[in-house]
Amino acid sequence: MENFKAGFVAIVGRPNVGKSTLLNNILQTKISIVSPKPQTTRIRVLGVKHDKDAQIIFIDTPGVQKGTDLLTKSVVESAVSGMEGADVILFIIEADKGWTPEDKQILENYIKKLQKPTILVINKIDKIQRDLVLPLIEESTKLYDFKEIVPISAIKNINIDRLVEVIKKYLPESPPLYPEDMITDLPLKLYIAEIIREKVFLNTRDEIPYSVAVEVEGIKEGDKNKNLLFIDATIYVEKDNHKGIIIGKKGQMLKKIGQQAREELEFLLNKKIHLNLYVKVKERWKEDLTLLRDLGYNQIS
Repeated sequence: MENFKAGFVAIVGRPNVGKSTLLNNILQTKISIVSPKPQTTRIRVLGVKHDKDAQIIFIDTPGVQKGTDLLTKSVVESAVSGMEGADVILFIIEADKGWTPEDKQILENYIKKLQKPTILVINKIDKIQRDLVLPLIEESTKLYDFKEIVPISAIKNINIDRLVEVIKKYLPESPPLYPEDMITDLPLKLYIAEIIREKVFLNTRDEIPYSVAVEVEGIKEGDKNKNLLFIDATIYVEKDNHKGIIIGKKGQMLKKIGQQAREELEFLLNKKIHLNLYVKVKERWKEDLTLLRDLGYNQIS
């Protein structure tokens, strides 16, 4: 494959800047879970874009955030590891918020230290007037020597194709690194758990903090129908009142979460799904090393 390129691209930014939405849009399938709440992505997700002249392996890193518990440390370590292993970094900021102190902190603490080819992505340009984009680009050029600056709207699909072409310029020449039919390395259990967790986020009110985790404890094919999957999953919370909110009056909230997760999983996996959901209270689960590893936070040491 002459002049073919392949390489790793880390998508980096603070929580809720649109990293997962951008990845899902580029791949035109759902790899990362998305919710309007920050800190949705906790694990590093790999998604592969196959083009005729390049293979772009995206690493959707969790948002860089502050915190002292084991879970938060794992999330930050995962983000840093994703950056260190990348050939190119996509650093995302929001057009409507401009450069926040958190953005500048990521720039100083990570981007400048790693010295990797970095493309600045200004997302959510649909939220501001067009004449405000140029001043933001000019401000950005003074902060760091970005290889390129690309304004986009991930949700409105503006400039996404151009961004993909810009990324290709900075990839190393290489044969494909993954098979053509592979779009993610996320194990099925984690993929299912993430979809369920997304539905919890989307359906529960602000009383539910980020003290929710999902563990898929069993996946079994039907004995006679191989197109049927039986899935058992547990939603962990830290307090009894959080359990009550997720279960809801007469179990209606849990039923709604389960129905939405089942419908989406049936669409994504192209199988019939029988989903059993349970809710358990486990105080301080974010400090439980064994459980965190079971949940897929492998970066914890």
